[in-house]
Amino acid sequence: MISPPQGSWLRSVRERLEFRTLALIVAAGACLWAFLEISDDVSENDTASLDRTLLLALRTPGHPADPIGSRTFEEAMRDVTALGGFTFLTLLVTLTVLALLFYRERRQAIVLAATVIAAQLSADLLKGIYARPRPDLVPHGSYVYSHSFPSGHSMLSAVVFLTMAAILSSLQERRSARVFILAVAVLLTVAVGISRVYLGVHWPSDVVAGWTLGAAWAFAGRLALSVWRSRSEAAER
Repeated sequence: MISPPQGSWLRSVRERLEFRTLALIVAAGACLWAFLEISDDVSENDTASLDRTLLLALRTPGHPADPIGSRTFEEAMRDVTALGGFTFLTLLVTLTVLALLFYRERRQAIVLAATVIAAQLSADLLKGIYARPRPDLVPHGSYVYSHSFPSGHSMLSAVVFLTMAAILSSLQERRSARVFILAVAVLLTVAVGISRVYLGVHWPSDVVAGWTLGAAWAFAGRLALSVWRSRSEAAER
């Protein structure tokens, strides 16, 4: 069997890397565009009617103070929302970064830490800029102390879970393992966002905006990792 020329193999690898880079740029840009569209609608109060409808849909008809489901389910949703809280995510990211450093995956550790820190700073900044009040239709089922838009829990859970999924997937050879990791990350992110609306501490548009901006940061982190890795591999040749 005649092996393909080395130049042909390198060209094929380069083309795949360029396509992946372009796809990540497009994905990050699309998520950022979606966030800007949502923020524009929120600023003009265009989401008010849909926000009210969806929020009240998770309440017992005629009793807005009572979320649908049993007390056990309500408590379970508080547990779910804690997965997107600052304390849990900080511990998770810290332990993951330390584990990556222990296994000498310095590049992945730096990208994860930098992406999460940048996302946290942007969330704090945006909350101050938009200064949207929390929902006042129903009692809050969880303690809140900041503005409503975008949802910090939704955004940071998207950033952390999706970025971690991208990093862990890059270390896996089996496609089934990569798909499973990504599916778990998406499921956790969606669950945290829904719990915020269920507990009455965020409007649905806050959550969707948090998801889109969080995904944009996650794609940006994956892009940084891909570019860094390709340059390192090129320098080693």
